[in-house]
Amino acid sequence: MPTTKTPPHITTLIALTAFSTLSLNMFLPSLASIANDLDADYGTVSLAVAGYLAITAVIQLIVGPLSDRIGRRPVILGALALFTGASITCALAQDVWTFLIFRMLQGGIISGYALSLVIVRDTTSEREAAGLIGYISMAMAIAPMLGPMLGGVLDTVFGWRSNFYFYAASGVFLLVLCWIDLGETKSARSSEINGGSDTAITLLREPLFWAYSLCSAFSTGAFYIFLTGAPLVARTEFGASTAELGLFIGTITAGFIVGGFIAGRFAPRFAPTTMMLAGRLVACTGLLIGITLLATGWLSPMVFFGSTIFVGLGNGITMPSSNVSAMSVRPNLAGTAAGLNGALIVAGGAILTTVTGLALPEKGAAIALLALMLSASGAGLVSVLWAIRLSGTERLIQ
Repeated sequence: MPTTKTPPHITTLIALTAFSTLSLNMFLPSLASIANDLDADYGTVSLAVAGYLAITAVIQLIVGPLSDRIGRRPVILGALALFTGASITCALAQDVWTFLIFRMLQGGIISGYALSLVIVRDTTSEREAAGLIGYISMAMAIAPMLGPMLGGVLDTVFGWRSNFYFYAASGVFLLVLCWIDLGETKSARSSEINGGSDTAITLLREPLFWAYSLCSAFSTGAFYIFLTGAPLVARTEFGASTAELGLFIGTITAGFIVGGFIAGRFAPRFAPTTMMLAGRLVACTGLLIGITLLATGWLSPMVFFGSTIFVGLGNGITMPSSNVSAMSVRPNLAGTAAGLNGALIVAGGAILTTVTGLALPEKGAAIALLALMLSASGAGLVSVLWAIRLSGTERLIQ
């Protein structure tokens, strides 16, 4: 394995991250068309979303440790080749089960997102990495806003299979791009530091890793709670139309983009725990203000969605530093940490969306949803305070 670090251009990492996101939601407008064409019920075809999310959690648990063992470059190239082949097969599928099996294999593209973070950490300091990841996160937020629109146009003009041909062409493009631009960034020394004795179990025994990862999971969990409950609130509390709902839901993503920009500018100047704490305080303060205003009779879309913007803003500030810090607990296990951290975020999101769906009442849904979001954001704040205590208060003020 080469010992020279050869980082790719940031545009390559942004492309890997963006397409990892597009692979989830770009084809969503085509679900009904897929069900009709493959003679399947809608519930079965929807496994292409729910099952895909579950598979990506498992894949991250595999590719992270694998990249620590054999390197980042071969794992990413292999994952892109798998994604490309699976996309072609999905486009050609004549029955729903062939489609679903290879749709699950498309999940290999998540390696692009997880290992992009690891590559940034491989090649920069902890603070610099948080800044770069802040900018990369902005692309990750923009992609899901544009993806369904592009997918809907492709479906309308060429049919649902065109989405998967687009995926395949994108996979080829990324494979060529990474072959040319992405050298190996994992130093051979990282495998020799402890003779290869460290494993995922070693990382899981580190309380500091749990503090950082739980901060990421709970912060993202507040966003998942919002996505689950916002349609109900918009309908029952504000009588919003579908078009208005799309606009309202987009506001939290806009907040995340701004937060990512702030992280990109300021994370290199401040300790990671400072950025994490600032983001958690922003999110919790905005939600507290929203709950207070709603409780005093100020029930309006502007108050409700204005307060949830602060969750997006706070997450954009927090997440780059919490993700980088999780990878920095054991630098020789950065890939393993990224995989475990990503899987924990997906699993936590699945749990919190289920809880939200069961617990959210139709009457008073606005305050209840903000309270659930505050609970998750507050748990993230507690995780930051735990991290500060474990790592020493000097990290906060240095």
